[in-house]
Amino acid sequence: MNPRLAAARALAAVLSGKASLNSSLPAQLDKVEERDRGLTQDLAFGTARWQPRLDLLAAQLLQKPFKAADADVQALLLVGLYQLFYTRIPAHAAIGETVGCADKLKKPWAKGLLNAVLRRAQREGEALLADMERDPVVRTAHPRWLQKQLKAFWPEQWEAICAANNAHPPMILRVNCRHHSRDAYLALLAEAGIAASACQYSRDGIVLGEACDVRGLPGFAEGWVSVQDEAAQLSADLLELAPGQRVLDACCAPGGKTCHLLEAEAGLAHVVAIDLEAKRLTRVRENLERLKLDAELIACDARDTASWWDGKPFQRILLDAPCSATGVIRRHPDIKLTRQADDIPALATLQGELLDALWPTLEVGGMLLYATCSSLPTENTEVIGAFLARTPGARELALATEAGLRQPHGRQLLAQEGGHDGFYYAKLIKIAASRG
Repeated sequence: MNPRLAAARALAAVLSGKASLNSSLPAQLDKVEERDRGLTQDLAFGTARWQPRLDLLAAQLLQKPFKAADADVQALLLVGLYQLFYTRIPAHAAIGETVGCADKLKKPWAKGLLNAVLRRAQREGEALLADMERDPVVRTAHPRWLQKQLKAFWPEQWEAICAANNAHPPMILRVNCRHHSRDAYLALLAEAGIAASACQYSRDGIVLGEACDVRGLPGFAEGWVSVQDEAAQLSADLLELAPGQRVLDACCAPGGKTCHLLEAEAGLAHVVAIDLEAKRLTRVRENLERLKLDAELIACDARDTASWWDGKPFQRILLDAPCSATGVIRRHPDIKLTRQADDIPALATLQGELLDALWPTLEVGGMLLYATCSSLPTENTEVIGAFLARTPGARELALATEAGLRQPHGRQLLAQEGGHDGFYYAKLIKIAASRG
């Protein structure tokens, strides 16, 4: 299959609200030649990254918008525009190959439209975009609702956040301290000719000079190292783990933090890792097996404690709550297409419900670490503030890290070009049981 067609079909599912790229793209990658898979992935992710900008440009070039049934043609046009403005593919090839895909969609009428619009974009696109730069959606390539929220919450940082969200993320590793120290693994990378340096905040983190195939990393198959962003790595340190503790990792998939907890403290008595969907636990199990670690995995709704909790209290809880994922847009650019403003209050409600449900499972004197990969205070400091106000037995603890910005509650990490993702942490201690 033509990589442009594969990318467009994956994107069409996203534009139609039926899937994310993580779910729609793999099936399409299976249909293209192996040598074209990298191009297909770049076309899909790159088009999603710049979609807010490209979509407004397309609206300038089209006489009327596409019908809902023609999301595939719309996606194909966006893929064509992405090639013209963000790749080194020659314009004649970008246009010709993209137009030719219309036949495969069984929509031959679209060939003339695509050809005319893409050729006009080749001639006039740069000038049109320059005229549209006053619109912050065009300038930042973020949907209007998100651009407005970032500007309102982070008036000094919002444009830097948008720039970081549009940049390609670095590849960051987490060294398994059961096998090597970070310095020892840096030496192994140097011997292998792989440029790398220590992360600023995570004691186990290494940032690579450029991304590579994990199979080329020393000892990857043996579990010496994993791929995990620096911000996500901070949870193991912040939880203050100790031998003999029972630990709960709520909303654990894909399991990077679960594994890090077990790597960081070999003497943990028991780790329970739960997630809503059983199929998401498959990845957690694979990660545990590669690293030769063990945890009890349970597919359930964390809020329904009667269905999974054995009544034995936990000394530590990590709640990596479901969120808008606005802090990891650079890794999942289709978030710009799939998230809507109405999602945020609903997510904040869910986050509060999870805190309320899990708090009774925590031992008095135990700690709960709340985390999200959101950049929006609505899901972060506001959620924690509301929880503390309604929970007399909860107190906030200071976080032992300089990462991020101090908030009314917790610390907010904003996405950094070349550095960590956007993330949020707050740590709570249980000083008294809830009133019955």
